[in-house]
Amino acid sequence: QVQLVESGGGLVQAGGSLRLSCARSGRTLSAMGWFRQAPGKEREFVASISWSGGFTDYADSVKGRFTMSRDSAKNTVYLQMNSLKSEDTAVYYCAADSVWRRSRSSSSYVYWGQGTQVTVSS
Repeated sequence: QVQLVESGGGLVQAGGSLRLSCARSGRTLSAMGWFRQAPGKEREFVASISWSGGFTDYADSVKGRFTMSRDSAKNTVYLQMNSLKSEDTAVYYCAADSVWRRSRSSSSYVYWGQGTQVTVSS
């Protein structure tokens, strides 16, 4: 049984920073990702990381502002979000899968967290 628990969301002013965490319990998985969904919009890819090699991938909209990392000892991944914009407002979801495909599709991830709200005020 795999569980993903996100934390760290909240309200921040534009230009500010937040760090999201996703703690994983259960078996080791090769791929971890972050997705987000704004009201009335489709869920979209934000970032992903390969657990073993640490390879990362970012959506163009967040490249240079967001950084995804992992802590193997804590079975936790992080999403450091800097220079936040109002368009970053969304529910952020942590996702995981047993295979690293460097995929940006939500269908490539089997396990999902419950989501954490990020609101950026302008």
